[in-house]
Amino acid sequence: MKKLFVLLVVLISVVSPARSQSNGFEVLKSMELMDLIFQQLEMNYVDEIKPGEMNKTAIDAMLKQLDPYTVYYHESNMEDYRLMTTGQYGGIGSLIRKIGDYTYIAEPYEGNPAQKAGAKAGDKILEIDGKDMKGKPSDEVSSSLKGPKGSTIQLKVERDGKIETISITRDEIKLPDVPYSGMLESNIGYIKLNSFTQTAGSDVRSAYDQLKSKGMSALVLDLRGNGGGLLIEAVKIVNMFVKKGQAVVTTKGRIEEENRVYATTGEPVDLNIPLVVLIDGGSASASEIVSGSLQDLDRAVIVGTNSYGKGLVQRTFDLKYGSKIKLTISKYYTPSGRCVQRLEYYDKEAGEKPKVIADSLVKKFKTANGRDVIDGRGIEPDINVEKEDYSRLLAQLMISNVIFNYATEYHKTHPSIGEARTFKLTDEEYDAFKAYALKQDFKYNTASEEQLEKMKKTAEEEGYYEDIKAEYEQLLAKVTPSKERDLEKFKAEINDLLSNEIVSRYYYQKGRAEQAFQVDLDVQKAIEVLKNSKQYNTILGK
Repeated sequence: MKKLFVLLVVLISVVSPARSQSNGFEVLKSMELMDLIFQQLEMNYVDEIKPGEMNKTAIDAMLKQLDPYTVYYHESNMEDYRLMTTGQYGGIGSLIRKIGDYTYIAEPYEGNPAQKAGAKAGDKILEIDGKDMKGKPSDEVSSSLKGPKGSTIQLKVERDGKIETISITRDEIKLPDVPYSGMLESNIGYIKLNSFTQTAGSDVRSAYDQLKSKGMSALVLDLRGNGGGLLIEAVKIVNMFVKKGQAVVTTKGRIEEENRVYATTGEPVDLNIPLVVLIDGGSASASEIVSGSLQDLDRAVIVGTNSYGKGLVQRTFDLKYGSKIKLTISKYYTPSGRCVQRLEYYDKEAGEKPKVIADSLVKKFKTANGRDVIDGRGIEPDINVEKEDYSRLLAQLMISNVIFNYATEYHKTHPSIGEARTFKLTDEEYDAFKAYALKQDFKYNTASEEQLEKMKKTAEEEGYYEDIKAEYEQLLAKVTPSKERDLEKFKAEINDLLSNEIVSRYYYQKGRAEQAFQVDLDVQKAIEVLKNSKQYNTILGK
């Protein structure tokens, strides 16, 4: 009965014992009221309550009033916490996806238990250790697949209409911080960094050394989609390219002990290698420290689109009963003095997007060479690469799993394919996909169709519709979805993603990366800049 009260007490004691008298009274008053409410519910509520679930719900709701990054980890969520900080968990090593009533193996990690045991992308998971998985949410299936290293699970799957059981011995799965590194062309190296766990710095250094041994003389560091992680690992990576003793990031919080300067402590690896950093809207936190500090120090050209805008630092504190809390303790500032935090918090999980702040509230700062940079909007790239939105047809083909399912079918009838870096479906192969897609049950609307519908309603309200009815119906016919027409109209973008999905069946994550280089506008721009030393130096104000 006292579990909620105990946890709340711990939460308060963790923050700081020194607070104002009035604030302290409000804290004690709130805790007492919560405890009394909990007692009344337990003694008098019509149905038996579930204390553990209510406890977590109450804490989550309380923390939601603060910011999206202050999070409570219940003891049952420790694997999620461990994955976040170390990139490790006990499991089979595979991506999964929900299709209809069942969860499917989406992509086994190369060299991990699922792949070694023979699990394949497209396998429908029927049972795990005899437990029926029909209708189970994907997070429950994921939890069932995870477990201690060395433990064995029996996976009953359906493949090609046949039922088979796969025995998989779980292992310690380490999601690689660097899932891919290699040479793009001639002397230009490429390192993809997915996260900032405890091994990020050493993994980037290892990849760098390997590329250097192959003749690399320019580097592309890809931070797109990297949501961040450990601040100290970001400092280590920056340290590879800037001098010892250089301030990389400063943190400032309400508690004096959180006001710190993080500077490089080791000798640099290379102060002169031309460097391009790729960012996008998924690059956050530690990714913004790396890209922002290298930009402020004029050490790298930043290419892509605006980053996420998370200028907050979190620290994790241990609580009782095996739980933890991750608290936002400070804001961070790049070497120029700017904070990239967007001024308004927003809930990414709920689909909310940050609002663009007024120009009058944006402050300008200077890089080492005197270039202007701004705060409050994440990291703005030095070269913004404009990209066209995917068609609604392609989005629906992805959402409806038409592309995923066709890749599975393609793999059944093609024992091998060409190199990942150059693979693309031929016109004849794409026609076969079109025939397959036309037989599938999916629907979509075009934006033009929706706008015309709105115009029709307005015209009817104003009494003009009868005057434009003929023209309206002609226009509507042209923008109403036609699967056959649109599969040809958007052939190029559909072929790109379909080919990438097919490649993953043969070459896994590394293959995906290499195949995507064919149409990666950010990478192409990075290569262009690195090949043009005059442009590179001009951008950096040299």
